Amino acid sequence: MQWVIKYKLGVLGLALGSVSGWLYWKFVGCSSGSCAITSVWYNSTLYGAVMGWLVFDMFRKTEKNRK
Repeated sequence: MQWVIKYKLGVLGLALGSVSGWLYWKFVGCSSGSCAITSVWYNSTLYGAVMGWLVFDMFRKTEKNRK
């Protein structure tokens, strides 16, 4: 549980990115099927999750930033 509290912004970004990736696949997607990321739902969802984690985790305060 401590891990979730420590990385709460990253976990929030992971959740929002996953939902955003899935919504992108559902409503925009790739009609030809040749798109590497958006051709299947799990690639788009995973990509969104990773991007969400990275973006939201940039704002996490670390010990170095607190001084």
